Amino acid sequence: MARRKKLKKTGKIIIGVLLAAALIIAGIFIWKKPDVQIFKQPNTAQKRETESPVYEKPKVEETSFSLFMVGDGLIHGAVYYWAEQPDGTYEFKPMLNRIGEIARQYDVAYYNQETILGGTEMGLSSYPVFNSPQEFGMNMIEEGFDLVSTATNHSMDMGAAGIESQYNFWKSHEDQILMEGTNMSWDERNEISVRECNGISYAFLSWTFGTNGIPMPEGQEYLVNSYDGYEDEMLDQVRRADEMADVVIMAIHWGTEYADYPNDHQIWLAQELSDAGCDIIIGNHPHMIQPVQWINDHKTICFYALGNLISAQFDDSLVGMMGAVTVNKRTEGDKTEITLSDVKADLHWTYGEVNEWRGMEVIPFTQLNDSICPGYQELYSRMSQIITAMDDSIQVGGF
Repeated sequence: MARRKKLKKTGKIIIGVLLAAALIIAGIFIWKKPDVQIFKQPNTAQKRETESPVYEKPKVEETSFSLFMVGDGLIHGAVYYWAEQPDGTYEFKPMLNRIGEIARQYDVAYYNQETILGGTEMGLSSYPVFNSPQEFGMNMIEEGFDLVSTATNHSMDMGAAGIESQYNFWKSHEDQILMEGTNMSWDERNEISVRECNGISYAFLSWTFGTNGIPMPEGQEYLVNSYDGYEDEMLDQVRRADEMADVVIMAIHWGTEYADYPNDHQIWLAQELSDAGCDIIIGNHPHMIQPVQWINDHKTICFYALGNLISAQFDDSLVGMMGAVTVNKRTEGDKTEITLSDVKADLHWTYGEVNEWRGMEVIPFTQLNDSICPGYQELYSRMSQIITAMDDSIQVGGF
């Protein structure tokens, strides 16, 4: 009996020890658990693997510049005669200021210098072999023009000396105006001039069909950019320019004189120029306006002929065209898109008192009346139809 009590007592002791041990062990785990939760570090590597990357949309930048265009500065004797001042200098601004008021509203303004600006020291002359006062070029700069083409059929009228005199004049103002079309070396003929406006780069080129049969001195064929026999060179220059600049502008002398519609060669060559990379084609030579047309699904805009800016010619040749286009650049990431928009054209007329050409002035049709130009509305209606003859999407008016 005493032994059973002893065993019973011993069992209770053992059970008590086991319970105490269990409580101690449980206490250890209960106490350590918060410790682990507090100091456990997150598995960031695993988190990065499971999270989707954040997509940032490329930044979009848009910019543009506007281009204004007029045609030939054809300086007949009557034009410079009425520009002469008492001191022997020449002032053409009264003839040009209405056009200048429009030109200055644009970022870039272009015209074609049809006659050579050899200057008065070489002796002024008129048709058929021209030499004109350099003051005309200066006045065009003052009226807001900053692009001029000089490759025309009259470029060789005063020989190499005339080209050099004109070249020196333009180069003395190259911070104000870019001249292309005539050169003083082969290297210069092969160079491509690239300028920038509002963040858009543009290359400017100028070529002519020929020089009225007047040859360039042997070894100096570089003097005038004539594509007669050099069409492949001209098209290659366009391709190189297309690689160098956002926009390629080509001023080209071509076509049939006094024709109001482009000939087959013009239409063919316009397509070739567009295919080579030309964006804006500015044509002249006919002394008449010709149509405006989109080529290659709105890649290229072609003004086949702008006609005369100023002259002492006759009838419909007194009507000239103003053209305009906006060049747009859109950049998204590493992708760039160039588009042309806001293409428009309108007409101006050269006024001069009958026979004597007194008071010569270039006047937009919007500023004409019957006392200045009798029947001007009918004339405007007829001539404006020429602009849209190949493409009725072209806007007429809006300057």
